[in-house]
Amino acid sequence: MTPDPPRHLSAVPPLPRSGGHGLPDLPARPAPVTGPDPLQAHGGGHIPPAAETLPPSDPPPTSSPSRPEPEAEQTEEPEAEQTEEPAAEQAEEPEPVTEAPPVTASEAEPPAEARAEPAPSDEWHGIVLVTGTDTEVGKTIATAAMAAAAQAAGLRVAVIKPGQTGIATGAPTDADVVTRLAGPETVRTLAEYPEPLAPLAAAKVAGLPALDLFDVVDAIRAEAGKHDLVLVEGAGGLLVPMGLRPSGESWTFADLATTLGSGTIVVARAGLGTLNHTALTLEALERRGVTAKVILGAWPAEPELVHWANLGELVPHLVGALPAGAGSMDPGVFRRSAPGWLTPALHGVLDNWRVWAEEAG
Repeated sequence: MTPDPPRHLSAVPPLPRSGGHGLPDLPARPAPVTGPDPLQAHGGGHIPPAAETLPPSDPPPTSSPSRPEPEAEQTEEPEAEQTEEPAAEQAEEPEPVTEAPPVTASEAEPPAEARAEPAPSDEWHGIVLVTGTDTEVGKTIATAAMAAAAQAAGLRVAVIKPGQTGIATGAPTDADVVTRLAGPETVRTLAEYPEPLAPLAAAKVAGLPALDLFDVVDAIRAEAGKHDLVLVEGAGGLLVPMGLRPSGESWTFADLATTLGSGTIVVARAGLGTLNHTALTLEALERRGVTAKVILGAWPAEPELVHWANLGELVPHLVGALPAGAGSMDPGVFRRSAPGWLTPALHGVLDNWRVWAEEAG
């Protein structure tokens, strides 16, 4: 007797879950407001498997009642053999269908596409503003790291500094630092002022034209049309006066964020006091409807209890952490290392904060 042909395919196994990157007991990725959540986006989502079985293959043309074994043996044995052989041949015909690679590929392809779709939407593209909880928190080095990681991922990157102050000191400008460390395709400074003050105050002291909000907006949008990612670094904190509107009123970096409708990266300290400063900045952005995430600007080589405690509180908001002294690295080392400091939301490879903490500690 020829065995019956296989009547179904085995179930297509579910795709594996990818690794998450938050510490234990963190909330699941929240639904995005103006964009997806960059930190939680890179955990693994479970993709439902394909259908458990395929429709049974067609049975052989000869039915079992038409050829009972006793009658075949007593009457026409040669004919029974002739009828059984075609039946066996016909029974083997569905086998290539059940084992054909195209069937398996077509069943597995939709889950693969579903798994790949979230990645582009979770990455930050277009215009991204960079502010800080205070001055000297590492905004420029963080901006350079984001530029380096994005370029390593194949993106065309521009960095814009609307107002650079402190030119009279002779120190390297923020544009100089970013160019040396990351070497993005485009680096622009829209206005420079001699004194190391807030941009509007420095303009008044020097008797120079203040930054016009809409001139800055136009310059940023012009670069966005030519690049995949435009990083705009502010001065000081979120509410520092940057320049004047046509009405004569001052405007801040928060006003620039709402005018552009762009997400904002907040660079914060890792030490004591950062929780309050970071919470205030995030709250101010949230009230304005601006999506925001946090980068630690300088993680110490020998972290203390306060640093670990702050890290645990900030992990739900974090998309990066730079080591202290990153700005003094050789540019080649900096560019190779930058993706490891940032999560995939910022085109990096840091996808597990527990692993990162173990290595950093």
